[in-house]
Amino acid sequence: MGSDLPKTIPDVTALEELLSEPTTAVIELMRQLDGDILILGASGKIGPSLARMARRASDSAGVSRRVIAVSRFSNHEVESDLKRQGVETHRADLSNPRDVAALPNAENIVFLVGRKFGTAGSEPLTWVTNVSIPTLVCERFPGRCVVAVSTLCVYPYVSPASGGSKESDSASPFGEYAMSTLGRERVFEHFCRMNDSPTAILRLTYSVEMRYGVLVDIANWVWNEQPVCLETGFVNILWQGDVNARILCALSHTKCPARILNVAGPEILAVRDLAVRFGERMKKTPRFLGEPAGDAWLPCPTECSRLLGPPRVDVERLIDWTADWIQHGVPSLDKPTRFEVRDGIF
Repeated sequence: MGSDLPKTIPDVTALEELLSEPTTAVIELMRQLDGDILILGASGKIGPSLARMARRASDSAGVSRRVIAVSRFSNHEVESDLKRQGVETHRADLSNPRDVAALPNAENIVFLVGRKFGTAGSEPLTWVTNVSIPTLVCERFPGRCVVAVSTLCVYPYVSPASGGSKESDSASPFGEYAMSTLGRERVFEHFCRMNDSPTAILRLTYSVEMRYGVLVDIANWVWNEQPVCLETGFVNILWQGDVNARILCALSHTKCPARILNVAGPEILAVRDLAVRFGERMKKTPRFLGEPAGDAWLPCPTECSRLLGPPRVDVERLIDWTADWIQHGVPSLDKPTRFEVRDGIF
């Protein structure tokens, strides 16, 4: 674990700096990687810090390359911040074939586009986003190196005792969101074979930082003395800075047929235990609602750890950081993850 990590994160500026700080592995990758990097869907929760990490790592490696962030950029401040830090930006509606055709060329494609929340009642838009857009992108960039972010929701629920779903396990999604994300994976797998495009599909666990994530949800419930929902009793989490590093390092682990990789933390965590640990730090007594089901969406992290090593930030430090952030009232994104939802409807 990183001995150089701070005990607390005082503000958003410090958080953004830490989220985009490249690891030694990312810097070495950028030294060896050929070509520019095009990041599609770059204005969401992960994209901005991921793009900054790619830029900082390339600079640290002494490599001149374009890091290009693509989005509609409805939030102009995100675009301005990226430009100030040396990331090129390109505005595009990726559901529009003309916009996709006009995308800059690059040898390496990082695909972050996806729709989850708001699926209920807008299922056709979810399928267009999660299946049609990947098709347009794959047709535009044949033969390129592709890292595509997916979700652990393509797996069935499993018990904690199982150790989590492995990449070799059969997908069994339920709900329109999960089914459409499996559709996205199948598109990338198809074009990987058809266009000889080396690909890695990353089934991402719950990514956490101080403004968003499962830990923020639980910490807010405890701090505000609201009941902690236990229906989903177990989770797997990973610091978003480690997620960013793994996504970029996956550019060196693409192959044909496409590689499937669980990007996950090393532990299966009980929600009740997390709430108790927050209560200890916040001097609060957690209240609970319901009883844990015996299963959940849980990935096995073994292959991820073998290829990419242990995460930099462990769970204890994440709990410390989150508790301090919440108690000091530093701003959050105010976007609950809804990890407690078990019916697949988001």
